[in-house]
Amino acid sequence: MKLLNVYTISSFTALGGALFGFDIASMSAVLGTSQYTEYYGNPLGTRQGGITSAMAGGSILGAICSSYIGDALSRKVAIQVGACFWMIGCALQASSNGVPLLIVGRVISGLCIGITSALVPIYQSEIAPRKIRGRVVSIQQFAVTWGILIQYFIQYGFSYVNSQAAFRVPWAIQALPAIILFIGLFWFPKSPRWLASKNRWDEVLLVLASLRTPDNNINNPLVLAEYKEIEDQYRLEREMESHGFRELLRSPILKRVVLACAVQMWSQLCGINFLMYYIVYILQSAGVSNSLLASSIQYIINVVMTIPPIAWTDSWGRRPTLLIGSLFMAAFTFITGGLLAKFGSPNPIPNQSYTWVVLNHPTATRSIQACAYLTVASFAVSWGPISWMYPPEIIPLSFRAKAVSLATATNWACNFALGLAVPPLLRAIEWRLFFIFGSLNILGFIHVWLVLPETKRRTLEEMDEIFEHGDSLWSSLTGNTERHRLRSSRIDSIAQAIELGTVKIVHGPDGNIQYFDS
Repeated sequence: MKLLNVYTISSFTALGGALFGFDIASMSAVLGTSQYTEYYGNPLGTRQGGITSAMAGGSILGAICSSYIGDALSRKVAIQVGACFWMIGCALQASSNGVPLLIVGRVISGLCIGITSALVPIYQSEIAPRKIRGRVVSIQQFAVTWGILIQYFIQYGFSYVNSQAAFRVPWAIQALPAIILFIGLFWFPKSPRWLASKNRWDEVLLVLASLRTPDNNINNPLVLAEYKEIEDQYRLEREMESHGFRELLRSPILKRVVLACAVQMWSQLCGINFLMYYIVYILQSAGVSNSLLASSIQYIINVVMTIPPIAWTDSWGRRPTLLIGSLFMAAFTFITGGLLAKFGSPNPIPNQSYTWVVLNHPTATRSIQACAYLTVASFAVSWGPISWMYPPEIIPLSFRAKAVSLATATNWACNFALGLAVPPLLRAIEWRLFFIFGSLNILGFIHVWLVLPETKRRTLEEMDEIFEHGDSLWSSLTGNTERHRLRSSRIDSIAQAIELGTVKIVHGPDGNIQYFDS
């Protein structure tokens, strides 16, 4: 097996996702430590919300800029630019002398997260074969979960250091993955779809051959068939007048852009980052004694439960996975809110991050803890990976970077709003907050059921067929109809025609390929 193949390239590039995980854990793990609260003046409510959401604020700007950087410099180079922002942000956070500089550092780190969270899934989807694209892009979310887990335990270990090193050293250590990512990407290929957008067709063929064959065979029928699909689709898209942001508001592309943004929006409104950022507050409110240690179990579950969708997403499909995930998250969130309402009471201790506590009800405490874990597990097997793979695969090449940047910006706008609003809301409306998130999960379920088509095992170039001539959503939960199966074999038919000689190919002097019916 070649060292540089689709899996190794995608896994390494997913370090960009791991950076997102590092940032989540670097904040959630310090909230319950005395070193952090004492040095930064015990930030509560909106003040702590501002610190937490600063990263998401920078990510909104980074996501919007990612389309320009990704289209101009390539997906690969843009990810390297993001890694540079991350290193600067880590340095500022680790050396911060107060809340203002800490916020500035998190905003700059957020620029990286906005860029990488938009472009890493694009890069992965553009290099992946159609039959394993879901599995390949799922690696991004798997890396996020590992980033959370690793950084959390680093932070947890340093929490026993009775000095500022308890938070400064872990924040500085976060820069190491970005350094590795920046350097390693120099040896990786550029996306064949991006090369096509720059009319570098000879390189498109070479990259496809290196990714699809063990011997870099540019005459492999499947390589030539995929090359032809990319070429045909791009030449069709190139006839359009403009590919600016304004074009995203025109039919028929608008429908896909709205759907991509909605998927990213629901992935945040389901309440997962409420648990990821503020699980310490929730467990303390529920009466869990060692909340930092108990929180670590959640992050382990998050990693383990991200493995199944890597295996099944390409066979089971995106649509049923999202539907089932929404139902389970809604159920566990409602149960949590109900337990807190039934067994909780106002917090007798002032100046705490939570104003509602469960006292002397060990069964209720354990049940709330279990529901938090089950909610995370439900997200990890459903919305976690699919929210990143779905937007880049439904958008045409010419619009992909801009549309995905807009979808990712939607994700970070919701993340920012929740990060800022949850701490004061948790203090103001207490257990009712869980019922809000449960209701939002139900709304997400309804939206997916009504409008989201299945895209499993389609080439990126076949998405026009799905959205313009696809089967009715009501005809099959998974979209696995006869017409669906017949369309999925198109690229195989082209490859077979090339192999049998019914389609002749000629390599031109400029590297382009011409096709002739024999």
